Amino acid sequence: MASNNLLDWPEPIVPVQTLSNSGMSSLPQQYIKPPSERPSGVTNDPNLSIPVIDLASFSNTPEHHQEMLKAIASACKNWGFFQLVNHDVDTEAVRRMRSAWREFFDLPMEEKKVHANLPVTYEGYGSRLGVEKGAILDWSDYYFLNLFPSDIRNLDKWPKIPTDLREATEKYACQLISLCQVLLKAMSSSLGLEEDYLHNAFGGSDGISATMRVNYYPRCPQPELTLGLSSHSDPGGITLLLTDDNVEGTQVRKGDTWVTVQPVPGSFLVNVGDQIQILSNGRYRSVEHRALVNSDKERFTIAFFCNPRGDLPVAPASELVGPGSPALYQEPVTFSDYRKYIRTKGPSGKTQVQSISSTMQPGPAA
Repeated sequence: MASNNLLDWPEPIVPVQTLSNSGMSSLPQQYIKPPSERPSGVTNDPNLSIPVIDLASFSNTPEHHQEMLKAIASACKNWGFFQLVNHDVDTEAVRRMRSAWREFFDLPMEEKKVHANLPVTYEGYGSRLGVEKGAILDWSDYYFLNLFPSDIRNLDKWPKIPTDLREATEKYACQLISLCQVLLKAMSSSLGLEEDYLHNAFGGSDGISATMRVNYYPRCPQPELTLGLSSHSDPGGITLLLTDDNVEGTQVRKGDTWVTVQPVPGSFLVNVGDQIQILSNGRYRSVEHRALVNSDKERFTIAFFCNPRGDLPVAPASELVGPGSPALYQEPVTFSDYRKYIRTKGPSGKTQVQSISSTMQPGPAA
């Protein structure tokens, strides 16, 4: 049963970092996944790897430009993911961002708990997603912030310690929203749409929404029994994940196989969200992914979510609908309404986007 109106958590919150630091040797029952959802026994096909796309060619010669658009189209159709290199995000901005947020998670628990969040907005320091009472939980803590447009920011939720965290986050966010606008143009063109189609569908320069989730995965006594983040597709538009260069853990579903991402240093892991799947009328697919944990090392990632403005109705582009390609999503839906599902139910595979389709869709490309 969900708590009323997302106003409070259904059970007391215990930060996973606290459990990890207690020295426990076995996993608490509420974190043990059903056997079918556990990572144990998963094999990774060495012939499968996430595509790598070089963004430098986007502004290069026309021939290189077209090749890059083809590469983006192939990645979005067949994987829903790609690793992006030569993206022009400043390496110092990335270093400062990682450093500031790692320092935050190293603060005493009492200082972090001052920023404890509630499910109504999720902003702040938290340890669960979804308000179903008795739900099986994920082995992770996080910090969630609203970033753009600027009028949705609540600076009271931005930690003041470390002292450089706010400035580092602001500079990083500005660079990533600019990168997202480049990617939206590239995706639009690769779909055969006008270059600004997705940008405008998201709300234009003053309307595009962006949020951020800093993920902390503490060491786990029995990582074979749980997940850091359960299988899900992202409800928003596109996600840029700054991975942990030293500890792998992100897995992407490819048919019946889970492929472990091997991070390319200096890259961002980009994935298609449900809103792009809807706008592209299913040509580009959001794909299930999840996060593993391990017993020896903690892991740290930063997810930047670029989403449509909350009040805009999202529906398939008319140019992608026709006699041979009927609309898969008949009723437009706003992102504000759409994301209520994951905030209530927590990560749930692709249940939500499939539930609003007018026809049964195939799973991820094999």
